[in-house]
Amino acid sequence: MPTVLSQPVTDRLTHSAIFLVVTLNADPRADLAVQALCNDLAGLLRAVGFRKPDRRLSCVMGFGSGAWDRLFEGPRPAGLHPFREIKGVHHAVSTPGDILFHIRATHMDLCFEIAGTIMSRIGEFVETEDEVHGFKYFDERDLLGFVDGTENPVDLKAAEATLIGDEDPVFAGGSYVIVQKYLHDLKAWNAVPVEQQERIIGRRKLSDVELDEADKPSYAHNVLTSIEENGESLEIMRDNMPFGNAGKGEYGTYFIGYARSPARIERMLDNMFIGNPPGNYDRLLDFSRAVTGSLFFVPSATFLESAQVRGRDSSG
Repeated sequence: MPTVLSQPVTDRLTHSAIFLVVTLNADPRADLAVQALCNDLAGLLRAVGFRKPDRRLSCVMGFGSGAWDRLFEGPRPAGLHPFREIKGVHHAVSTPGDILFHIRATHMDLCFEIAGTIMSRIGEFVETEDEVHGFKYFDERDLLGFVDGTENPVDLKAAEATLIGDEDPVFAGGSYVIVQKYLHDLKAWNAVPVEQQERIIGRRKLSDVELDEADKPSYAHNVLTSIEENGESLEIMRDNMPFGNAGKGEYGTYFIGYARSPARIERMLDNMFIGNPPGNYDRLLDFSRAVTGSLFFVPSATFLESAQVRGRDSSG
C-alpha cells in the first residue's frame, strides 16, 4: 500500500501565521485554478521557503463541505459538514468558507509571501471572507494574559489526535479543522480581579499551573473543554494566535483546532456555549465573542498533489 503523506497539521507552533478563508465564485475556471494550486502547493512552499529554511514555512489547505461537493468526485470524508451554529447562553455563528489556508512560519515575511503567491493563482476566482495575521505574544500568552496551548498533545499523541486512520480509510492521513475568530472586551476583562480570571480559565495567570480540582469551578474553560470517552481523553491540536488592530481597538484570539473527528471539537463548543449541564457555560464567553465559524476537511498532501476536479468546462 503506498505511503500517504499528511499535511503539516502537527507541526510545532510558530510565532507568525496567516489565516485566510475564501469562497469560490461561479466562474467555472475557478475549479481548474484550485486543482492547479492543489497540485502545485508543495512546490510553491519549497520555492518560497528555500530562501529561509530555518523559518519553517508551512501551509495547510482545507475545504468546506460545499466546496468539496463542487470540486471533487467520489466519496466524501465521513465527518465533513457545514459548521453547526450553536445558540446557547452565547452564540457560535456559522460563516461562509470554501477553502482555508493556514500559513505558518517563524517570521511574517514568509507567511505574507506565500499568501500573496496563493492569491496570485486564485484571486480572480474567489472572495476573501476573512484574513487574520496572527502573532505570538510574549511568553506564549494570549491577549487576555494567559498562556495558550498548554495541553496540546505532542509527537505520536498529536498524530493520534489529529490524523484519520482506519475509521475512514479512503481519507486516512487527513484531518478536520474548525476555525473561529473571537473578539475580546479587554476593558471588561481587565476589570475582573486576577483571582476570578484564574477561576474562569482554570489556571494561574502568572505561572500557568492548573488549579487544583477542588479550586476549579465547573464553568472553568479548561473543565468544559476537556472531553473524555470511555475513560480516555479525546484530544485536539490547537494553534490559536492573538491578533489585533490597536487603531480600531480590536483585540482577539483566532481559534484553530485540528482533530481526526470534528465531533470532538463540537462537543467542546457545545459545553462552552450551551453548558455542561445546560446553563453551566464557559464564563470566558462573557468577555470573548465569536464572530466567525467554519469547518473544513484537510486532505492528505498525497491527495492534494494528485487532486483532479470534476472536469468543468473551462472555456467560459
